[in-house]
Amino acid sequence: MKRILAVLMVSAIAAAALSLQGSASAGPQGAAAQTGAPNDIVATAVAAGNFTTLASLLERADLVKTLQGKGPYTVFAPTDAAFAKVPKATLDALARNKQKLRSVLLYHVAKGKLRAANIVNRRSVKTLNGQRVGVRVRDGKVYVGGARVVTPDVGTSNGIIHAINTVLIPR
Repeated sequence: MKRILAVLMVSAIAAAALSLQGSASAGPQGAAAQTGAPNDIVATAVAAGNFTTLASLLERADLVKTLQGKGPYTVFAPTDAAFAKVPKATLDALARNKQKLRSVLLYHVAKGKLRAANIVNRRSVKTLNGQRVGVRVRDGKVYVGGARVVTPDVGTSNGIIHAINTVLIPR
């Protein structure tokens, strides 16, 4: 029953996210979104305006071209507010260590196009850093690795973005 409620809730949130996506795509890539042709994962995240830290770290880790590639990919994208919760010393250390930074960022990416309705039926998702991240539904909310999905199912030309409220750190 909880899973059915979660799917219904996720569907309602997804409908709201689609309307947000349309309004967030104003700007240089806005024309593509308005004509129905979605941008790639990176362009969609940048156009949304609340993933600037993530975009900056993707550049530093040389992962932009990967997430602009064919895919499909599913990205559990921490918002700027999520990155604000991470101690500055931790972010600075990651920025200095490209290998660790790549590992952390790839822990937020899964192969394939995993919609929220599919994720809620899983116990975990294998990430591109090789580790699995746990999935659970509690009180109608979807959590991935302890982070709550705040905006699910943002469609892109090469995958799906699920905005999350916490940065995932692999073990």
